[in-house]
Amino acid sequence: MKNLILSNIAELVTCKGHAPKSGKEMNDVGLIKEGCVVISNGKIIAVGSTKELLSQYNIKDYETIDCSNKAVLPGFIDSHTHFVFGGYREDEFISRASGDTYMDILKRGGGIANSVKSTREASLEELVKLGRERLDSMLEFGVTTVEGKSGYGLDYNTEIKQLKVMSELNNSHIIDVKSTFLGAHSVPLEYKGKEKDYLDYIITKVLPLVKKENLATFVDIFCELGVFNIEQSRYFLTAAKEMGFSLKIHADEIVELGGALLAAELKAISADHLLNASKKGIKALAKNNVITTLLPATAFSLKEDYANAREMINYNCAIALATDFNPGSCFTNSIPLVIALATLYMKMSINEVITALTINGACALGIQDEVGSIEIGKKADLIILDYPSINYLPYNIGINIVKTVIKNGQVALNR
Repeated sequence: MKNLILSNIAELVTCKGHAPKSGKEMNDVGLIKEGCVVISNGKIIAVGSTKELLSQYNIKDYETIDCSNKAVLPGFIDSHTHFVFGGYREDEFISRASGDTYMDILKRGGGIANSVKSTREASLEELVKLGRERLDSMLEFGVTTVEGKSGYGLDYNTEIKQLKVMSELNNSHIIDVKSTFLGAHSVPLEYKGKEKDYLDYIITKVLPLVKKENLATFVDIFCELGVFNIEQSRYFLTAAKEMGFSLKIHADEIVELGGALLAAELKAISADHLLNASKKGIKALAKNNVITTLLPATAFSLKEDYANAREMINYNCAIALATDFNPGSCFTNSIPLVIALATLYMKMSINEVITALTINGACALGIQDEVGSIEIGKKADLIILDYPSINYLPYNIGINIVKTVIKNGQVALNR
């Protein structure tokens, strides 16, 4: 394994920390001008100014990358995706563009049910191939860690198949994959009107194997009107927590159902979406240190109002940002789009956005001691931009300006 020195970095954005940055702290990205990073055996061993570190380390012992007029920052962490699925739903997108809502499509048998059918029919090998292609695309955007959810099986075999695909990709692809069990993504047709029975089926038949084979760290549920209500969600998540899983929750996306309050009550690691979270719910999330994971590309795709990021920051929430890449409501894995929407329409500063895509994304996955910042002892997961400042990320609207991706101390991509 080669050792590396990144020198003459115009703007080194460290995002240093081992805990979520909340409220005003999100603007502190640990900026170093004319910075330098020294990497050995895949880990960061020194961070500082170029002048300081080049006087301490013999560059003959290292491969050197001159980052003059380049910005360097931690690899992006996409902490909410559904990237393992079969089939596509382009017809639904056209219907929504013509005026249908997400819930309209769901009520007439479309939506998640269409992806369930295609994913059940796809082989494990087919899903691995598709998943690998999607991870390759994410890598180009500077993503070095991604969370993936099951939830397009809604039965024992397919849910386990999805999780095994993610396990295989975590072992074989350079991007780290963190898995979430989302068997409670929707109510399968065969259980309509019997939601409690379906949740009992998952709790007794599926989750024990997921735990035994270590196929997922997190358990999630779609707590939403017409899907799973608050009591059902509490029942399911409490059982999962008792089995040793960390909790996530799709909360208050379409209507204000109380999902944010439930996430706070159960001390979930994150509450996601939150387009319609109440002030009471937002305050409860902040008080209980629950990461608020916002997904602006989904709001954009569904033509919904965006989550109130400024209010959340004012109430001292720790915000993470993610793509929500999935076949229905948000068929994009574009980090540049997320950055553009967050800065232009959610009124977040670029510093807050970078914090949300790095250290706070790591905290939303419980891996903040390994990744999410550029500091001694952490994995050398970094990206080099083609410009001298992170200000160019929102300025290049929707354009990918990642030049080089370094993963585990090795150049994984050079565009």
